[in-house]
Amino acid sequence: MTEQVPGVERPSAALTAVTYAVLAVPGLVSGVLGGFHHSWYLRPVPVSAIGWIALLFGLCYGAGRMLRGKPAALAPAVGWILVTMLWLSQRPEGDLIVADDLSGYVYLYGGMLAVMAGVLLAPSKGGGSWLLAQHSYGRAPVRPDPS
Repeated sequence: MTEQVPGVERPSAALTAVTYAVLAVPGLVSGVLGGFHHSWYLRPVPVSAIGWIALLFGLCYGAGRMLRGKPAALAPAVGWILVTMLWLSQRPEGDLIVADDLSGYVYLYGGMLAVMAGVLLAPSKGGGSWLLAQHSYGRAPVRPDPS
């Protein structure tokens, strides 16, 4: 059952769809740019891939935090995943955008972990993140009256 707040009406379905489409754009852009710029190294560490992972987590978590919902956190993630899966396909010339080296693996697997963490840590509509809740979701224990 959904609780209605008096004086506040729900946004239309079209406005909701446009909002999620706009939230997917930063994910698409980070997928395009990250696919081409994830392989910058500082000695043996792929610092650019780690930077793109941090940015992806921030996009997902920030979108979910601002709109107070996991679907909002998932929108940039879907954009990034769509572009990244496109970059993984091999071209007829044999080229790959995301190669199978250390930076490619860090970018792909770290990006998937960043997406998961950003979506799971984003707050739910019920008020706060279910993952970080300090209470159980079962029946509350009966406490004696302090008076």
